Amino acid sequence: MKDSIILPSSIAFLNNLETNNNREWFAENKERYIAAQSNIIGVIDQLIVLMNAHDAIENASGKKSLYRIYNDVRFSKDKLPYKPRFAFSLQRATKLKRGGYYVNIQPGNNFLACGFFSPNPEDLKRIRKDIELNPAAWSKILNSKPIKDNFVELAGNKVPTFPKGFPKDHEAIDLIRHKQFILRHNFTDQEVVDPGFVYTVNEIFKSVRPFFDYMSFVLTTDLNGETIV
Repeated sequence: MKDSIILPSSIAFLNNLETNNNREWFAENKERYIAAQSNIIGVIDQLIVLMNAHDAIENASGKKSLYRIYNDVRFSKDKLPYKPRFAFSLQRATKLKRGGYYVNIQPGNNFLACGFFSPNPEDLKRIRKDIELNPAAWSKILNSKPIKDNFVELAGNKVPTFPKGFPKDHEAIDLIRHKQFILRHNFTDQEVVDPGFVYTVNEIFKSVRPFFDYMSFVLTTDLNGETIV
């Protein structure tokens, strides 16, 4: 597969859309949008191939992975008709694998994120219980060099104090407070248009596998380590 590169023209389109976020301008520049969209889809297609060499990605194509650029103003305080970004997510395949990947391409706000964005109540309780019982294992993973180098620290929303049923003086209470378990890496605008960007994203996502593999084990076993999926 020929290497796909995010073109400066795709970023220029997003910059122009930010300044001209209205339906008239968008209609006049629809061909530019289609060209930029096609460019990003090609990058996603290559990323899926690269990631399937070290993970199992269920996404069939870049086109189906890319989020809509149109803003659903019915349920948003933001009434502008378009989101001046290209964003997509990739999911790990099969119930035994957990976690997801996300990339946001937006001038001045480029980043990737991976982890567990909205664990259901049952999964969240299971994760917290594992942190309570195995804080050393969590510390080892989250403080490993690949995680620290690429993500610095775990991000995501937390409860304000401590979850019901967990000791407030636990050594890992700050981690137990998490409602989301997200690792984020920011990119400059120049890094996004670098010819090796898709490979950089792939390598950063690859570095999170120990965390994902551990979480997959936790969420598919009971407290005795017996498989429940």
